[in-house]
Amino acid sequence: MGKPHPLALRERVVDFVEEGNTHRSAAAHFRVSTKFVNDMVKLKRETGNLDPKPQGRCGHGKLADVAGWVREQIEARPATTLDALRAGLEREHGIAVHRSSVGGLLHRLGLSHKKRPAGL
Repeated sequence: MGKPHPLALRERVVDFVEEGNTHRSAAAHFRVSTKFVNDMVKLKRETGNLDPKPQGRCGHGKLADVAGWVREQIEARPATTLDALRAGLEREHGIAVHRSSVGGLLHRLGLSHKKRPAGL
């Protein structure tokens, strides 16, 4: 995801439109999209400021609250599959996620989930 446009540019674009110029001419003048101009004018009208909205995740996903439970399950039964963990999450916590989400949580927790052949 890219960075938001600087606040100074946002202000100049809105000021340009408020001086009586069209949204298209503002977009051409500042070399931005017409949608950006529309969004900035709308944001100024609705909120009164032009601060960019926060980007990205807030660091709290569906599985953040059950990370301890998942860790306990893996430590108790290291051979547990991602599908079994996913089913357990749905059954015990009412959380429906894809198995890749469970795999991502295991990766973030530093728990290796790679299966090894029986003879090794």
